[in-house]
Parts: sequence; structure tokens; C-alpha cells
Amino acid sequence: MPERGRQFYPPVCLKAAIVAGFVCFQCNSRLAAQDAIAGLELKPDLRELIVSHADSSNTLQLYSMQEDSTAKRQLTDGSLDCIHPAWSPDGEKVVYVQQHEKGMGLWLTDPQGQESRLLTEAGNNLLPSWAPDSKHIVWMFTEGGEDPTRNSQLRIMNTETLESRRLFSDPEQMAFSNSMPVVSPNGSKVAFVSNRSGGFRIWVSNLDGSQAKPISPVVTAYSEAINAPIEQKVPAWSPDGKWIAHWEGVEMVHLSRFTGEQNPQRDELISESWHVWVVGSDGRNKRRAGRGDDPTWSPDGFVTRSFPDPSKGGPKVMLETEQGWKELDIVPPNTRYARFTWKP
Repeated sequence: MPERGRQFYPPVCLKAAIVAGFVCFQCNSRLAAQDAIAGLELKPDLRELIVSHADSSNTLQLYSMQEDSTAKRQLTDGSLDCIHPAWSPDGEKVVYVQQHEKGMGLWLTDPQGQESRLLTEAGNNLLPSWAPDSKHIVWMFTEGGEDPTRNSQLRIMNTETLESRRLFSDPEQMAFSNSMPVVSPNGSKVAFVSNRSGGFRIWVSNLDGSQAKPISPVVTAYSEAINAPIEQKVPAWSPDGKWIAHWEGVEMVHLSRFTGEQNPQRDELISESWHVWVVGSDGRNKRRAGRGDDPTWSPDGFVTRSFPDPSKGGPKVMLETEQGWKELDIVPPNTRYARFTWKP
């Protein structure tokens, strides 16, 4: 396993990420004390977000901060990693992932980290996201021990009643492995990842899985230089529902640290293939946003991307603006990182 604290693993391949220690974490739910909340001063012109990054003991914790990393407070304070935060559209709740003895569980807390409760702990539950009603969440689920890239299903839960079921009811769609779901802002569609056509692609369907179609044609389906297919993952809807951002490139499972065959030049080509793309929700006007992975959208509709920065020893998170790209300094140097979420 790679040395922890010096690596940034973008979630371009869930199976490889588990091997690398990115999502196969150990976590507990003990929340940090919030004695300093009242003394924090927020700058009115800056937005808030919650970030998962490592603390001084190299444990991934959740932190609330403004986009320039000021007004920072720690929301979790356990000995085990907490990852994949997602802020509800009404701004009142945060769902996140933590590990227990038998798999990965979903937890719900408030934005101050003062109240937390378990939603589900059966199997492996990853990458939760909210429906626009701020009541339901969708996520990807696999039974313990199964390959999440090949045997994943999408689930939906009412976070108030804890009732849950498979998201797709369409028999044709239930026959496939589907992952990384995100519901459209109007609640009528879901974008997700599926390999039903061969390689992993971004698909969009109705909430029951009907009328599914690939939404973002790849520029090149196969990299001859790398000798590996081009895949797509990590969809994210823009706040107005007009655009979908996603990752596209050669999966990290082809890197030397996973194949066991050292090939630095090929590794460099693989990392150079990782880009964030933006495509219209109608499948048109596709453009490359830039190098990176794990896209999000700011509340005012600008895309973000992140990528490893050797000079920092960790990720560089970039935000597109009307004036161009700027860095969001939300992850300390030489620090592990596992996604962030904007306050709506």
C-alpha cells in the first residue's frame, strides 16, 4: 500500500481506489466539540464548503470553511477516516461515508457537526448525493466483498423514515451494474456511470431507469499510446440542470502500482489523460474544462476540478470563474483529500 499522507488518489477507478486505500477506510462517528463556533467570523463575500482532508495524525476528517480556507472548524474527530460529504440543497444537512467493521456506512449530520446519526451500514455504501427535496439521497451500493465497478446498484433512501429501495425499477436497467448516481436539480432525471455498452460511460435516464442513454460521446474510445480504453466517471449536474461535468481518461488501474510492471513513461501518459469535461444535458456542446478529476459545481454555476500537484504534495483544486481559473486553497500541503461539497 502506498505511503499515506503523500498521495492523492482521484476517484477514477473505484476498484483501484480501494486497493490504494482511498475508499477502503476505517472511520468512526465521534464528532468534534464545537466550542469555537460562536467566535468564527464569516466573510460575507465568500462561500462556505465542507472538505474531507487528513488531520495531523493523517486521519481523514470533515472540515467546514470558507472558500479561502478561513473560518475553519473541524466537524469530526475520530481515529478513522470520514469521506465523501454532500450538503443538502436546503443547507440543513450533510451526508457522508464512514467505515465500520463490515463495510462502508452512510451517516447524516448537521453543518456544525453537532448531531449525527447512522442511516445504513449494510454492505458498502459510497458517493451519496441529494435529491432536490433535501429529504432523499441516492448512492451506489455493493454487497461486502463484491467489486464495486462490476456489481454495483443504485439505491434511494428517505433520510427521515430510513426507508430505502433500489432506485431503478425498470427491469432492463436492473440487469446492469450502475454507479455514481446524481439526481438532476429538477428531480426528473439521474446521471450515473455504467459499463453496459462496454467501457464506463456517463448515462442519463428517468428516475426509474427507463429511457437510459449515454450523454457524452468520447472523443477517442481507445488510447493507442497507452494501450488502454478511455473511460468516463464522476458525473455532476450544474445547478441550473443545463450541464453535466464528468471525468474522462484512462483509469488508474492501469498504473504501475496496480499492474506491478514499472513503466514511468506510461504512468505519466495515463495521468495526462485525466480531464474534466462539460457536456450539455442534451448531449451537445461538449468541451474540455481542463486537467483533473472529481468535478463539482459552485452555487453560481462554475465547475471545479482537482489534480495531483507534486509541489504541494497533494491536490490542487481549481475553480472556473468569469476571469479564468483560480485555485481554491482548501487542502493543506502534503495532505490526503477525499472530496468537498459546497453550501447551496
